[in-house]
Amino acid sequence: MKKEDEALQNSKEFSDDCHKLLASVSDAMYAIGGKWKLMIIIAMARGNNRFTELQRMVKGISARVLSSELKELEMNGFIVKKVSVGYPVSITYELLPYSETLEEVVSALSTWGAQHLDKIKSDMSKDNSAKR
Repeated sequence: MKKEDEALQNSKEFSDDCHKLLASVSDAMYAIGGKWKLMIIIAMARGNNRFTELQRMVKGISARVLSSELKELEMNGFIVKKVSVGYPVSITYELLPYSETLEEVVSALSTWGAQHLDKIKSDMSKDNSAKR
């Protein structure tokens, strides 16, 4: 019975670790997931701080979606919306220091994305040469 108890305990620890990992990834994906959030943060880090600049830099995003994503990024503490008083009213967005915590994530995704593209190209060229 002792081996069964030990196996059950190991299984429970594995299950607890799995649940913690899944919960952490779920939280991260909620905060930065989707097609646009990291792209917006990257564009902002490169000096694009106005709505129209962001829409121009982040190809394919609609104004409605950009507005929604900016609100969510603000809600999660990555950016702040600045409204200048006067005429005309000027609205800019600024990255908050918390956004710097994503540098490693962006770097890792960029590296992986380049590797993945190389793999896909390599696989396609192998497929094309095999068909000849």
